[in-house]
Amino acid sequence: MKKPSGLQTDGSTQSLVDVAAIDQLARIVSQYDLSEIEISLGDLQVRVARERAPAVQASIAAIPQTASAPANPAQGAAVVPPPIEPPAADLAGAVKSPMVGTAYLRASPETKPFVEVGSIVKVGDKLLLIEAMKTFNDIVATRAGKVVRILVDDGSPVEYDQPLMIVE
Repeated sequence: MKKPSGLQTDGSTQSLVDVAAIDQLARIVSQYDLSEIEISLGDLQVRVARERAPAVQASIAAIPQTASAPANPAQGAAVVPPPIEPPAADLAGAVKSPMVGTAYLRASPETKPFVEVGSIVKVGDKLLLIEAMKTFNDIVATRAGKVVRILVDDGSPVEYDQPLMIVE
C-alpha cells in the first residue's frame, strides 16, 4: 500500500489535507479488512480504498493450504483453516449480485427494509438495491418463495455473482 503524500506546510498556513488522518484511515481499512472507507467533513471528502484479490483466487489458494501436511512443531504455530462456508453454487435459491457495488436493504435509512427473513415474495418483487457509480439498481426476485436468509448487511460492498439472499 502506498503511503499518502500530502501538502507540506511551514506552520504558517494550515494544510487542507491532514496526512496523519489519511494514514490513520488507511490503517483502519487494513485492520478491519475493509475494501474502502470514506468520510466527509464540510467541503473536504476523503476516500481511502485498497484493491482485493478476487474471491475465486483466494479460495483456490486456500485449498492446497488446508490439504497440506500438519504444521511443523518447530515453526511455533499451527495453521488453522478458515471456517468452511458453502460455495455460492451450493446455495439453492440464492439471489446473486449482477454487479459490483454497495447493497442497500432499504430505500433510505428511515424506511423499512424491502424484505426481511420470513417475507413471502413474488417474481418481480424488489428485494434490495445495489448502488454502482451513483446509480441505484433494483434487484428483484426471479422466483416466488420465502426469504429464508439474508447474506449481506445494509450498506455493505458486494462483488459480482456474490449470493445476496436465499429465497426458497
